[in-house]
Amino acid sequence: MKIVNSTIDDIDTIFDLYDEASKYQVEVFMQQWVGFERVLIETEIEENRQWKILINNEIACVFAVTYNDEIIWKEKDQQPSIYIHRISVNNKFRGRGFVNIIVSWATVYCKTHQKKFIRMDTLGHNQKLIDYYIKCGFKHTETIKIDALQGMPAHYKGSLALFEIAI
Repeated sequence: MKIVNSTIDDIDTIFDLYDEASKYQVEVFMQQWVGFERVLIETEIEENRQWKILINNEIACVFAVTYNDEIIWKEKDQQPSIYIHRISVNNKFRGRGFVNIIVSWATVYCKTHQKKFIRMDTLGHNQKLIDYYIKCGFKHTETIKIDALQGMPAHYKGSLALFEIAI
């Protein structure tokens, strides 16, 4: 298993995994991602912020990172952090603890790049996922309300649970 940057050749697979994740979200939570613009993913790939976990050269999981998330984290965004978004697992590899694997990778990444926090968010009423992130070592810092989308995907409207791990 290895974690490497996604490439433009991976983009169709990334969107396939987002589709799989959306279907899974409906099955277990009755709410799903609304969809993402291709240019967003292309930009993440170009900026080396889109990652993949490979198992036997097959994409098992993808995730994206950002280094700022001011709309959600407000003044805390000034703290040097890595924000993890859109973890999507290939159904063939579901149940292998990819969040823990990503946390281990992100911990090393933060230490190497002088970041102080690993941060994530999820819908504020998804208790199953909230409990899972806590089990993976995240502290649930607060639940906030997002009223105006301000350029964010539509599924962000409503309450968001915020999580962090201090490095």
